[in-house]
Amino acid sequence: MKQIQISSMEEGQRFLKWLEKYLDAAPKSFFYKMLRKKNITLNGKKSDGSEILKEGDQVRFFLSEETMEKFRSSRKEAGSIPLDIIYEDRDVIFLNKPAGMLSQKASPEDFSLNEYLTAYLLEKGEITREELERFRPALCNRLDRNTSGLITGGKTAAGLKELSRILRERQVHKYYRCFVKGKLEGEMHLKGYLKKDTALNQSRILEHPCRDGKPVETWYKSVEVFRDYTLLEVLLVTGRSHQIRAHLASIGHPLLGDPKYGDPSLNQRLRKKYGVKAQLLHAFRMEFPQTEGSLSYLSGRTFAAPEPEIFRKLMAEGRQSNKQERKR
Repeated sequence: MKQIQISSMEEGQRFLKWLEKYLDAAPKSFFYKMLRKKNITLNGKKSDGSEILKEGDQVRFFLSEETMEKFRSSRKEAGSIPLDIIYEDRDVIFLNKPAGMLSQKASPEDFSLNEYLTAYLLEKGEITREELERFRPALCNRLDRNTSGLITGGKTAAGLKELSRILRERQVHKYYRCFVKGKLEGEMHLKGYLKKDTALNQSRILEHPCRDGKPVETWYKSVEVFRDYTLLEVLLVTGRSHQIRAHLASIGHPLLGDPKYGDPSLNQRLRKKYGVKAQLLHAFRMEFPQTEGSLSYLSGRTFAAPEPEIFRKLMAEGRQSNKQERKR
């Protein structure tokens, strides 16, 4: 018999979900059978798996060691790297993700920001390797590999669940910053229909409804206009794959550096001069709404991630060009 006591980091999870994480190679039918036969119990009683776990709860497994090992997959842990932390408390963490880093694994051998977050918490002593067998901290939203900026994560089960709910209900305002080709003054609320070509992993924006087309809305305003390009702030009213990149390209102002939707000759110059290999898109700011629940203390708060160095270089160069132009 093996007994496990639920820690404060794990509480808030549904019992069946907890079991699926602990014996992660077992099919769901196995858990239903073991719960029904009382080979797995919660606080010494028969369970159906729907209970919400609390700190101090006792889980008992009346299973052989061979069975336990059979249904537990081995995980290779990432090493610790410095993280750019914007905000952190007991339950949640907000990070500034660099461009080029995966948010989540694309294949089993990958190391992503999810794994680096786990390594960070292990190093701090906020979670143990034993606890990782039953709960794993995780990111709550995703950014493309080559998009930098603000990304959120749950350090505890309760924090992960509540923050995911707030984001899922689209209550949080997410603002991005990006450089686009040409001069783009003022602000605009763009609407259209996004159709994705899965084979090419590329999206098109259409003016009218179409089969498989999903409605999209993108708001932008110019932050600073330069001679050859503009720094925009963009609010995703809807959140579709490649929405910002495709929508701005559809009005003739593609993102600088964008290999799918951008201007090839301009991108080539940026690559040669600055080493830019991908779209200059940065998740800049999140504004939290008034909300109830365990994360109500985030109500009305704003969090921002400083732009990467390439943004500062382009702003400095653009201002210099504007200054020289005014002198002529």
